Amino acid sequence: MDIEDVHILDPELLQLPGLSVKSNPLIAEELFSHWLSLPDTSRMVKSLIDDTKSSTPVSISKNCANLNIACASALPSLFLNSGTPPLSPRASSGSPRFSRQKTSPFFLQSPLRSLREPKPQLIPQFYFQHGPPPAKELKEQCLSMVDHLFSDFIDGLRMNEFKTVTKEVCKLPSFLSSVLFRKIDVDSTGIVTRDAFVKYWVDGHMLAMDLASQIYNILRQPGCEYLRQADFKPVLDELLASHPGLEFLRNTPEFQERYAETVIYRIFYYINRSGTGCITLRELKRGNLVAAMQQVDEEDDINKVIRYFSYEHFYVIYCRFWELDGDHDFLIDKENLLKYGNHALTYRIVDRIFSQVPRKFTSKVEGKMSYEDFAYFILAEEDKSSEPSLEYWFKCIDLDGDGVISPNEMQFFYEEQLHRMECITQEPVLFEDILCQIFDMIKPEARKENCITLKDLKASKLSRNVFNILFNLNKFMAFETRDPFLIRQERENPTLTEWDRFAQREYVRLSMEEDEVSNGSADVWDEPLESPF
Repeated sequence: MDIEDVHILDPELLQLPGLSVKSNPLIAEELFSHWLSLPDTSRMVKSLIDDTKSSTPVSISKNCANLNIACASALPSLFLNSGTPPLSPRASSGSPRFSRQKTSPFFLQSPLRSLREPKPQLIPQFYFQHGPPPAKELKEQCLSMVDHLFSDFIDGLRMNEFKTVTKEVCKLPSFLSSVLFRKIDVDSTGIVTRDAFVKYWVDGHMLAMDLASQIYNILRQPGCEYLRQADFKPVLDELLASHPGLEFLRNTPEFQERYAETVIYRIFYYINRSGTGCITLRELKRGNLVAAMQQVDEEDDINKVIRYFSYEHFYVIYCRFWELDGDHDFLIDKENLLKYGNHALTYRIVDRIFSQVPRKFTSKVEGKMSYEDFAYFILAEEDKSSEPSLEYWFKCIDLDGDGVISPNEMQFFYEEQLHRMECITQEPVLFEDILCQIFDMIKPEARKENCITLKDLKASKLSRNVFNILFNLNKFMAFETRDPFLIRQERENPTLTEWDRFAQREYVRLSMEEDEVSNGSADVWDEPLESPF
């Protein structure tokens, strides 16, 4: 076989049945041997080896392109002299086999090509700095309602006319109306136009936010990433001026102010878990304040909204403080606080409270507790099952601040309880027995280390009893005797918290005493006190 005339044969001829390489293995061997002997082949193989050693990306297509030219000029001429008729002319795309071989022959492909050159994928935007844009239908619906409400007020709405927009368009509690109005009316013109509202609510990305984020952005001051107590004051002022359940307070501005303060203190006690005095958006979303605001906007009886806004709960807190504040300077000291709950607390726990370990006092007078400080205390004392209360009392008992309550620390507080039981001829319970009882109730994770963590207390439903055993004698005795009245009360209202049940009982007691004082039939307190209402 003469291999010198190999350059004049089309490679397509190799696919003919009569010239099948598979049926003539000698032809394949000769062709392969000749291909290896070509100078271009040697250069290509050497180049590929060098590229592999140097970790350089291999360019197969370029080398093979040069090789195809050499191979096309190296096919033997004897194939043309065979008796096989020539192939009919056809387009390059007419034969699938020809198309596959011409466009992507196997020997031209690199196995790593798909990894080196991944196909670009379009990832949809998933982060929006100001929240996702509103859906087209939602935006159109909002604009339609805005056009309808502003149609009769071409010049804009005044504050007393804006409440409908707040309620129907923004779906916000109506007592946020004045705050929202001032947020839009930055120039204090007294009027909010349609364009100004659309710019703030629709173009300002407020429409697509969740309710908590909307309220948060409306209340917070420009540049602040948190809510302060003062930010809630305009909301409470609007609530006092508009809610039918608080109408009877409109002639007593002093008690309106006290009510607003108490609501704010309760909000920060439960919502501001970090204790910084600044509520973040995360804290607002985790709490139940937004739901309570919606409820109070729909409920005419303010006392049915037991979370934060109940007037009866405010009345209990205020009157309890009034009873202890003998000189009515709106400050109480240690001696005053020791009278709380008919002298229920021990000296040692009161000392810890006034050392400001559980919470820094807001009072500017040393050794005195303000009304705000008392509000935090009474909420913690009367509902020891809540997490803010557990954190409050845990700090008091943890004398060395190491994050655990040890038997020695528990014994330090229980010693006074034991002495008080002996003074009232109550059969004392030894500390060793009490310690076993506490560990059985809490079941701490580190039982072998004889210590209790805050996590252990939060995981137990009996944690409140631990603190009562250590420093509240009256509640300790009630726990030991298993007061059937309290047990029945808990079963009748399982959804109520300890604070809810306490406030309910106390309001009944205080209102009855108030009636007796009004009728002049009895003296309620040890010394005559002016009624706060």
